[in-house]
Amino acid sequence: MEKQTDLRFPLKKNTSRKIIHVDMDAFFASVEERENPALVGKPVVIAKHPKETGGKGVVSTANYEARKFGIHSAMSAQEAYERCPKAQFVQGNYAYYREVSEQIREIFQRYTEMIEPVALDEAYLDVTTNKIGSKSAIKIAKMIQFDIWHELHLTCSAGVSYNKFIAKLASDFEKPRGMTVVLPDDAEEFLKKLPIEKFHGVGKKTVPKMHELGIFTGADLYEQKEMDLIRQFGKMGYSLYRKVRGIHDSPVENQRERKSMGRENTYGQLLTTDQEVTAQLRALSASVAASLLRYQKHGKTIVLKVRDGEFQTITKRKTLPEYIHQKEEIFFQAQLLWEEFGELTVGIRLLGVTMTTLDPLTYENIRLPV
Repeated sequence: MEKQTDLRFPLKKNTSRKIIHVDMDAFFASVEERENPALVGKPVVIAKHPKETGGKGVVSTANYEARKFGIHSAMSAQEAYERCPKAQFVQGNYAYYREVSEQIREIFQRYTEMIEPVALDEAYLDVTTNKIGSKSAIKIAKMIQFDIWHELHLTCSAGVSYNKFIAKLASDFEKPRGMTVVLPDDAEEFLKKLPIEKFHGVGKKTVPKMHELGIFTGADLYEQKEMDLIRQFGKMGYSLYRKVRGIHDSPVENQRERKSMGRENTYGQLLTTDQEVTAQLRALSASVAASLLRYQKHGKTIVLKVRDGEFQTITKRKTLPEYIHQKEEIFFQAQLLWEEFGELTVGIRLLGVTMTTLDPLTYENIRLPV
């Protein structure tokens, strides 16, 4: 009797793509450390202090110093406090994190239009065809890491491979500030060494069942028959059979429409004169105007952000009756906001200019008859 094959159709591995997964390192906590250097080197937990909430609340994220105490996201803030009473608890500023995330994505846009944000702190990039004409995804990943650090003073880790599944696994392989490259010929060996918990879809409820079947690593998963995995795990079994063989053809899906464009700078030496502030506002406005031109946008709302030498932050906005996009127009409005709300008493640590209420340039200003 002829032996039946396990597969109805031969598997095909698409290795034509060049995918980067960028994952910011302890993003929320790193932003807080950047804004308040006094936090650097201390365990930082993004959550309200449990003493202020009666023990309620959960951890959004924690920096690497806090993680040494076993603190992690989704842990109760009370348990985090018990594990590390000296931790610095910081209430998250999610509107600000979103602004910084937009700045990071603007850096991505210099290299490719094929961007799929997963969360504020991570995204997939398809650089098979890219804006700088490079054949090397590794080179582009290094340039992105450099740009993010040089311009935003934040670090990220990157995974580089030929599909999204492996690129994401790779970005988590060497954190923080790491880069892991998985070439097509090395993919199966890389996947076989991973604990089964690392495979997407294998959650806390699935792990015990995997272990009961003797599946502890990718190598154990690789030895399973396709139909056995499907019988045990349904669609996930079908997917895992392919993933452990390095097969995952989901494309990078372009990002959604941009809602704002902005630029901000943090100054190591405080700005102390109106002339210095004016010069910086002019430069920031020119940078925002260049971004608007690149994406063929204009906007109606100008936002000025100011952080002083004592880390006090104000954000003021003004919505205009007409769209603007020229650097002179943006600077004029930002300068007006500064003259109305700015204060130099203790110096300026950060300035930011952002345009929101964006529309394509084809949306023209329409004057209503008087």
